[in-house]
Amino acid sequence: MIAIIDYRAGNLRSVQRACEEVHAQALLVHDPKRILEAERIIFPGVGTAESGMETLRQTGLGETLKLAFERGIPILGICLGAQIILDHSEEGDQACLGLVPGVCRRFRPSDPLLKVPHIGWNQVRQTQSHPLLKGFPNSAEFYFVNSYFPVPKDTARVYGETEYGHPFCAMLGRDNLFATQFHLEKSGRFGLDLLDRFTHWNGRVPR
Repeated sequence: MIAIIDYRAGNLRSVQRACEEVHAQALLVHDPKRILEAERIIFPGVGTAESGMETLRQTGLGETLKLAFERGIPILGICLGAQIILDHSEEGDQACLGLVPGVCRRFRPSDPLLKVPHIGWNQVRQTQSHPLLKGFPNSAEFYFVNSYFPVPKDTARVYGETEYGHPFCAMLGRDNLFATQFHLEKSGRFGLDLLDRFTHWNGRVPR
């Protein structure tokens, strides 16, 4: 069973429907015990770092997610779930989960034609190999809606980049955790393909 962490972060049902599209059993779960019993975990989210972290602290789900990561359960972060896995977010000057060293920064484009939030389809360029990306086309486009973007401290944590005024991290990971700044559940066949790959991933990354 895949547990979709239910922390009142917006797009949970759309993620669940995407799992149904790839024939994966996924349940919305807020009980820490059931989350830790799951084979895999999806950590999605739409909203602000402040509200997301507040809910995670109040419910104890932040500590649950940390424990799941320590236990090696495969975890997929999506959008906000790719931002608050870092140490800190500029959004509300917010301390975050610290699963991946780094910060989340706001877009400040110098080009007035580039609006914030960044919304739309963009090509993601793979920067290094990962089991979830093996044989995946480098020309694939995904759907973004974001005002902030992840900046891992170590570039070895970056697996893909997108251009919006400047290159920014669109895929990041550490050990059994992989995260996408784009909404793979809204990204058509490539998004569903990546989700399907996650449903079979054992959480290991060859050294």
